[in-house]
Amino acid sequence: MQENPQQPVIKQEEKTENIKQLGTVEVPGYRSDIHCLTIVGQVEGHMTLPPRNKTTKYEHIIPQLVAVEENPQIKGLLVVLNTVGGDVEAGLTLAEMISSLSKPTVSIVMGGGHSIGVPIAVSTNYSFIAPSATMTIHPLRLTGLVIGVPQTYEYLDKMQDRVVKFVVQHSNITDRRFRELMFKTGELARDIGTVLVGKDAVECGLIDEVGGLTCAVKKLKELQQQHRGGLQQ
Repeated sequence: MQENPQQPVIKQEEKTENIKQLGTVEVPGYRSDIHCLTIVGQVEGHMTLPPRNKTTKYEHIIPQLVAVEENPQIKGLLVVLNTVGGDVEAGLTLAEMISSLSKPTVSIVMGGGHSIGVPIAVSTNYSFIAPSATMTIHPLRLTGLVIGVPQTYEYLDKMQDRVVKFVVQHSNITDRRFRELMFKTGELARDIGTVLVGKDAVECGLIDEVGGLTCAVKKLKELQQQHRGGLQQ
């Protein structure tokens, strides 16, 4: 049987490495001009989480974002979220960096975009959420030892205002509506907050559109064309 000369030959070393890293022998060889950034598990910040926790380390994401901005071969960024939240400052850092990129960006919430995942989801130029995906909005929480002085609560309140301000600036939700969802009682067991499912996140103005991967990639291609047109003018 004659081999197709156009088909790339996968070396045994590459096959072994692909199985170790990706669980499959063959990986599609198409080189896309879209960089896919995944925010999964818990956003890990200043504290190292236990090894059994699925985490997204923000110090690993920051160099990727710098590379997206600097690499001329990359024309757009697709952010895929399935996160339970995590470190507030780390999450805001990623959200601020994504929002300041000069290249087109699109996010899609698949599964969940909870807590500090909300600012990351709205930090892109356009956002999607899967019909079955959920987003939990709740007040900031502190874990561990808390010094019970007024300054501690003032700091927490200012931190919360930073999150609210960022979300309101990068979405179509109002400050009042977002705070209503954040402090709503009776929906979460033994807690306050709101769970938004799919279209609920769109109806309140938090996310732009309900859709899947195809919709997100198509929108990113449209934004790329608009971006190229703007540069040529």
